[in-house]
Amino acid sequence: MTLARRLRDDRGALSLEAVILFPVLIMVLLLVIAFGRIGSASNAVDTAARNAARAASLERSGGSASSAGSQMARSVLGQQGLKCTSTSISISTGGFSARLGEPASTTATVSCTVRLSDIGLPGLPGSKTLTSSFTSSIDSYRQRG
Repeated sequence: MTLARRLRDDRGALSLEAVILFPVLIMVLLLVIAFGRIGSASNAVDTAARNAARAASLERSGGSASSAGSQMARSVLGQQGLKCTSTSISISTGGFSARLGEPASTTATVSCTVRLSDIGLPGLPGSKTLTSSFTSSIDSYRQRG
């Protein structure tokens, strides 16, 4: 076999291409998984904040609003199957001290730190903290305690 013919022979090229492309495809797959996890967690945190603010706005006092909002946020995060390494839930209750007939609102802020270290993609941070706030108005003419 001549040297020119050996250079044109492409036996084994497919194996070489597969060895080169396989790690790239795995990294793309892991990146898609990471973005999917972050997107899903972000939607769950948004839903928890929205439902917590709504639950708090239906209460008659600041204390019960804070309790109801926190309970609702934890419930939603649990129902969504989100495993947070740390969770922070804050319910503003200043609107409950407004006089009857004045517009008032309550705001729920939910933060959740999602673990990403188990994905194993180089360069990916170990965790990401997602935060969402939602404001719900309190009925201006509802009796407050």
